[in-house]
Amino acid sequence: MKPNVTKAVLIGLLCLSSSVSFAQKRNLFNGKDLTGWHSDVPDKDKNPDIKPSFIVRNGLLVSMGDPRGHLITDANYKNYSIEVQYRFSAKPGNCGVLVHASTPRALYGMFPKSIEVQMQDKNAGDFWCIEEDITVPDMEARRGPKENWGINGKKQRRIKKLADSLENPVGEWNKMVVECLDDKVKVWVNDKLANYGTNCTAQSGQIALQAEGSEVEFRKVVLKPIKKLSKD
Repeated sequence: MKPNVTKAVLIGLLCLSSSVSFAQKRNLFNGKDLTGWHSDVPDKDKNPDIKPSFIVRNGLLVSMGDPRGHLITDANYKNYSIEVQYRFSAKPGNCGVLVHASTPRALYGMFPKSIEVQMQDKNAGDFWCIEEDITVPDMEARRGPKENWGINGKKQRRIKKLADSLENPVGEWNKMVVECLDDKVKVWVNDKLANYGTNCTAQSGQIALQAEGSEVEFRKVVLKPIKKLSKD
């Protein structure tokens, strides 16, 4: 493997062996720098001097969109609620919060093994299965014919959210809350229930934010431990 790929894999393995327990609410973004995070950007393997995909600007964490990749927590977490406040400041775009992330570049040489909670404009709250799986009610209605389901390649990995019109207009801030408890994942967008899945094939891991072609600003990334899921 190339040096940067090896480094990314080693970081992932080290995090998998680290503690996943924590007792208090914590800010994953300190408003000043990217302490507690590391990036995995495949294009950097060939060009170490490539522009950064993630920066801090005016007190905001900014995903620049390109070069494409992921900003990944150094630590591993289990049984938590994560709240992100984000916006596409200029035009509609694409991004995601990945929970239970583990093996780097497990899909398409880019995406870590995980469950993605979609932030793409008009689709915030969708699940995308990335070498992990999850079950929702009305599975065929929201995922398509069962024979097409899968967690990689050209399989049907998208599970549509429960409701439409959850996001605010471009330029306004959105709030996404993702609760992960044991094998359950529950999602709210702007305080409205967006998705709820069970039987998740992973129950702990790192958390990642995407650079996926669009500039996205984050003003809040807060994690807190939970012992039960919130009500609808």
